Amino acid sequence: MDLFDLMREDTQEKEAPLAARMRPQTLSEVVGQEHILGPGRMLTRMIQADRLRSVIFYGPPGTGKTTLARVIAGTTSAGFEKINATTAGKKDMEEAVNRAKDSLGMYGKKTILFIDEIHRFNKGQQDFLLPFVEDGTIVLIGATTENPYFEVNSALISRSTVFELRPLKPEDIKVLLGRAVKDSKRGLGSMNVVLTDDACDFLADACGGDARSALNALELGALTTAVSQNGRIVIDLNVAQECIQKRAVRYDKSGDGHYDTISAFIKSMRGSDPDAAVYWLARMLYAGEDPKFIARRMMICASEDVGNADPQALVVAVAAAQAVERIGMPEGKLILSEAAIYIASAPKSNACTIAIDDALDAVTADPSPAVPEHLRDSHYPGAGKLGHGAGYKYAHDFPHHYVKQQYLPDALAGTAFYRPTAEGREKAVGEFLNNLKHGDDA
Repeated sequence: MDLFDLMREDTQEKEAPLAARMRPQTLSEVVGQEHILGPGRMLTRMIQADRLRSVIFYGPPGTGKTTLARVIAGTTSAGFEKINATTAGKKDMEEAVNRAKDSLGMYGKKTILFIDEIHRFNKGQQDFLLPFVEDGTIVLIGATTENPYFEVNSALISRSTVFELRPLKPEDIKVLLGRAVKDSKRGLGSMNVVLTDDACDFLADACGGDARSALNALELGALTTAVSQNGRIVIDLNVAQECIQKRAVRYDKSGDGHYDTISAFIKSMRGSDPDAAVYWLARMLYAGEDPKFIARRMMICASEDVGNADPQALVVAVAAAQAVERIGMPEGKLILSEAAIYIASAPKSNACTIAIDDALDAVTADPSPAVPEHLRDSHYPGAGKLGHGAGYKYAHDFPHHYVKQQYLPDALAGTAFYRPTAEGREKAVGEFLNNLKHGDDA
């Protein structure tokens, strides 16, 4: 590296965006991702012991994939090569591999090859890496925003450990924003920037777990806000909203905003108003509500308010919850919208809800009435001698697989807990049960 290269590197470092300047340089500076970087976790142990094996970092933008690669580069004794798959070709890989071979052959030193956006490489380019990963010429670090099990060759996957990075939590983002404001060397400390609490909270929520987005907004605010008379640059809520081009929603996730909005969402689905349901869904998603919480509430609504009028509503809600967990956001909004509209548009019945509530009331009033003799278990030793199961009629031995028989305790005989409505599929259920009960005794 000559003098001009050194000058160019120094200039690039100084002129780099705040998010790039504030990248953690050591493992202790990394924020979030405790599920893979907590004390004693495998990735932490590998980095600290400098015993890294080929890995693939998978997660949304701004969650720290490149940061982790840089931390590894700063702590490992191995050589470090970086390639970006959006601009590199096979020739770049060949040159990197040749340097790795020379390093291993001449100095016995392994090389870590970091490939950003590895999913951009086609199958042939990915296949090229296989023998060198296999024989240890390179230790691969791949970074991708796409599911590697779909976008990366299975052969590479089998030779690597996949670590999923999750969107940073708001409290993690706040830590990074606080560091950037105070750091005089790499951050904004020399500019006397003041980030108000509500602006910090807003940026931490509005960035959707993307640290780069939050830091870019902070830097934009600092560079475009006039210095006040007391020499400070104050970034308040209005400035933060302009810098991230998103308006704040009055939505306290632990207060009234949270409960009022989810209440409006549930009542809109219960009230068969799909337009209102999707609106309140959008309000929650915009404010950063946890999609898994929304999905749980939809499952409850599907059972509580739709019930057997359309049993498919619960199937849809459960499938939506599973899909959102697997796919994540922002695509998860499509799945949540489909499920919310389905539930809102379905026929409604709370007969199942009333049935379990009334049954629980009956149990509370008398917790342990005797099980009728003919319903008792007759299979364990001595049960038959006690008369257990005597007189029980096996339903499948009778026409239509039904026979009139008392199934409730004597004190509750004839009680109707489940009273089907005439809505949707439940109308057919009610007619079926009514025909059984009032048909001829078998």
